[in-house]
Amino acid sequence: MSRELVTVVGGGLVGAAIAYGAARCGARVRVLDQGDAAFRASRGNFGLVWLSSKGSGIPRYVRWTRDACRLWSDLHNELLDLTGVDTGLQQKGGFWLGFSEQDVQKRAELLAKIDREVGDVPFKMMEPSELRQYLPGLGPAVVGGSFGAHDGHANPLMLLHALHAGLREKGAEVITGADVVELKHDLARGQFTIRARDGQSWKSDRLVLAAGLGIAKLADQVGICAPVTTTRGQVLITERLKPFLDYPTNKARQTREGSVQIGSTTEDVGFDDSTTTDKIEWLARRAVATFPLLARARLVRAWGALRPLTPDGYPIYQSSTSCPGAYVAICHSGVTLAAAHAYLIGPWMGGLAEAPPDFDIFQSERFLDPNASLSHAH
Repeated sequence: MSRELVTVVGGGLVGAAIAYGAARCGARVRVLDQGDAAFRASRGNFGLVWLSSKGSGIPRYVRWTRDACRLWSDLHNELLDLTGVDTGLQQKGGFWLGFSEQDVQKRAELLAKIDREVGDVPFKMMEPSELRQYLPGLGPAVVGGSFGAHDGHANPLMLLHALHAGLREKGAEVITGADVVELKHDLARGQFTIRARDGQSWKSDRLVLAAGLGIAKLADQVGICAPVTTTRGQVLITERLKPFLDYPTNKARQTREGSVQIGSTTEDVGFDDSTTTDKIEWLARRAVATFPLLARARLVRAWGALRPLTPDGYPIYQSSTSCPGAYVAICHSGVTLAAAHAYLIGPWMGGLAEAPPDFDIFQSERFLDPNASLSHAH
């Protein structure tokens, strides 16, 4: 039990999971959330809990993702018991589907390489006839695919709702509309002063920066380099349909409510989170080629959202040496990694546990030393 006050700047999926993880271990927690003005990554997240193909050449990231996937059901059950909010987790495996023999062969080689480097990352390549045993509506354009037993999907917005409800149950203070612009550290007192754009200010013993796209300027004020750029994801959603898709795929997934989420794009467009007709058409055509019955489904919504991305696509998890007690957390996979953020990062950044082992690889110094740079995550 710690009486230190931990302030988490950022109330999205990453910040809320870390804050919840610290609060459930007994820390006093405050969350400063920019609110609806923020570029919420959860709005544009496809909702996959996904291990397959993650981290080729970076075994530590593969293990990190695998551990997160294994912990997900614990987090889902805990939040459901605590708050009554269902995150929508379904985790009985997932499928990647390919339209060309070349892509399927590359997929097989990639998954074999990851399993060889790390171990215990099972997968199975399947021909169309075998895929149809699991995905009976599959179209003839699909020439093969892979099955990942660790994979699944969840509802990103309900996960965010559950984490915020869990924070309230654990006694955390959540302040919305807080647009943090300035951080000061009193080394002698070991205390941080946090100031918002509107003049509000707060004191804190510990500080976790999980502000997504707004993190670079804040991290610089506590001596951490945190380069971040944007990627836009456009997503489509259909009317509710009779259940036909029992497993998530890389191109479409059916929610418990029956609607089909179709996604997603990866676009370098700066801070433009709008939708575009060319990408909507591309997503729709790809979905119909995958599952022809979707040709008759009505689209009810299309939206775009921005997600944070480091230069190499991998997370930054780092403590400050110049401002002890300050931390930075940035990642692109806020849904997949949510349970690891709650159960492992939250206690560490909350001052209640050691950092996970072999975590230096996720420090931002890799962007300053070209020899330490990681290959691209995806």
